[in-house]
Amino acid sequence: MSHDDQFLLLSLAKDYAFAYLNKIDNADVMPNRKALHQLNAFDEPFPTQGNNATDTIIKLATIGNQTTVNYNTGRYFGFVNGGVYPVGIAARWLADSWDQNAALDIMSPISAKLEAVAERWVIELLGLPEQTKMGLVTGTSVATLCGLAAARYRLYERLQWDVQVNGIANAPRLRIIMGKQTHGTVTKMVSLLGFGSAAIEWVECDAQGRMLVDKIPPLDKQCIVILQAGNVCTGAFDYFKRICNTANKVGAWVHIDGAFGLWAAASQQFRALSQGMELADSWSVDGHKTLNTPYDCGLILCQDSEALVHAMQQTGSYIDLAQDSQRDGMLYTPDMSRRARGIDLWAVLHHLGQQGVAELVDTLHQHAVYFADGLINSPINVINDVVFNQVMLQCQTPALTSQLLEKIQQSGVIWCGGAQWLGLPVIRISICSWKTTRA
Repeated sequence: MSHDDQFLLLSLAKDYAFAYLNKIDNADVMPNRKALHQLNAFDEPFPTQGNNATDTIIKLATIGNQTTVNYNTGRYFGFVNGGVYPVGIAARWLADSWDQNAALDIMSPISAKLEAVAERWVIELLGLPEQTKMGLVTGTSVATLCGLAAARYRLYERLQWDVQVNGIANAPRLRIIMGKQTHGTVTKMVSLLGFGSAAIEWVECDAQGRMLVDKIPPLDKQCIVILQAGNVCTGAFDYFKRICNTANKVGAWVHIDGAFGLWAAASQQFRALSQGMELADSWSVDGHKTLNTPYDCGLILCQDSEALVHAMQQTGSYIDLAQDSQRDGMLYTPDMSRRARGIDLWAVLHHLGQQGVAELVDTLHQHAVYFADGLINSPINVINDVVFNQVMLQCQTPALTSQLLEKIQQSGVIWCGGAQWLGLPVIRISICSWKTTRA
């Protein structure tokens, strides 16, 4: 492909992207059945000779522009999927043009520098210990895996068991302490690390999904305690200060799963929710939820950097590690080759600043309260305390709740998700986009 043809192709893609972004505010949130039927056009044999690049992009964009879920309308309230700031899209375009591998400083000095700066900013923003290190992964699921792997390494090391050499088959027993309303991804990561369900000690929760502190079993130095910053249905936060103080006294490790809620610490308004968060050992959070960076952007934050590096260790005679003043991102993640997602993260943080992040967090909460207040005189009940950005609804009967959810999802105007709460169906409203405004 000639130089001119390359630019024509990129210009074509840009035109389709602009066309999509121009219509998104008035588009249905979910693609309709007619649009989804077009996806069948992709069910074709693997081409023998290949296709012209322009034809490939035209096919992709023509169908794709009509079959996406439009998170960035400001009217998508399903799951906890954030929107994306324009500065994030622009930075992503640049990063993809640069095509950097962010494993080592020597592979990409720009990626390493921006990761290091973003790390410092995030730690300052969230009020975490200065020695905290950040790894950038695909999302909170993998970030949780990293945090728990660091915990496993450190607790076994204190028990004089080298898990890197001996594995866990005959290792001393570690206890996993977590609430019954813990997100399912945490259970998955616990399993991937080799801990069976028998290692989990489930703690009863209150009506908002917070662990009942007086129901937590006695802790010791063989415990990994997993807390939540933002229950996925209610938005509730565990009692960090009380639980962390108890855990720290006996040498237990505390990990906080804060996929969307950890950013609450950026706002003075939510200091009561995040109080004591800094006393934990590790934290996992997404940039692509509350912060509205592009996908995929997960952060593992760990104040015991030695434990994290040992748990993620990767070596090879060909690996040229950076000097102390530089950063090799692969030391803090399972991946070596990886997208330079730190560029997007840096751009959004640089654009917003501390005040902008705080205002974003406050605004998402205000919209959630506005949503809940608007239903006060309706037959729809708000059944959670709206402490952050989540609203949970129920009608008079389970059948009515399910019927209402179906109508909402088919409307195209907004989209909400469903769940089960205390054995009954609910409608979940997650306010996660910077583009959401009041009616």
